[in-house]
Amino acid sequence: MSQALEWLRLGGPTMAVLLLLSVATVTIVLVKLWEFWDQRIWDTRFVPRVIESWQRGFADQALSAIAASPSPLAEVMREAITLRVDDTLNDAQARERIESFAAQRLDALRGLLRPLEVISQMAPLLGLLGTVAGMIQAFQQLQAAGDRVSPAILSGGLWEALLTTAGGLAIAILALAAFNFLERQVERLQLRMEAVLTQLLTSGPALRGS
Repeated sequence: MSQALEWLRLGGPTMAVLLLLSVATVTIVLVKLWEFWDQRIWDTRFVPRVIESWQRGFADQALSAIAASPSPLAEVMREAITLRVDDTLNDAQARERIESFAAQRLDALRGLLRPLEVISQMAPLLGLLGTVAGMIQAFQQLQAAGDRVSPAILSGGLWEALLTTAGGLAIAILALAAFNFLERQVERLQLRMEAVLTQLLTSGPALRGS
């Protein structure tokens, strides 16, 4: 702990900003993981029952099978079934509304992912900025030392300056890995939605109109 505080002191203001970015990264990751778990985005156990009921023409049974599920996939399926049995809509109108609803749910799940991507790009640059500033300070110390120049002055200043680069890279790696993992979960959900909607839109009770 004392070593970390010492590095923070040596890194200066840039390291403090990087610390804030690291806290933001961890917070976003925890919030998104909790959100994904709370909404059961990985749960697909209800899909076979819903599809079977729908294909047999039992829309009410299909809806009851997903009535209490918080899953975005279940929400999209509920919306699709509800719109498909709406006699006031034709196939094209129903499909358009279903696709719009699905896109909105996916966009909501991608909330806070963009900041992670920005942090992964910004952290290395901030680290580099801190290093450059530290090197400038080290060379200023060399100049001020005059004839009493010691290699220790330069080496000490350089390793302190490089702390911000190391910190920036570490944060960028964490943020980028988290972004890719979370984005991949949304992409997989999107593929499942597309597969399920294809079955719901091409089978079951037919719509009136065209």
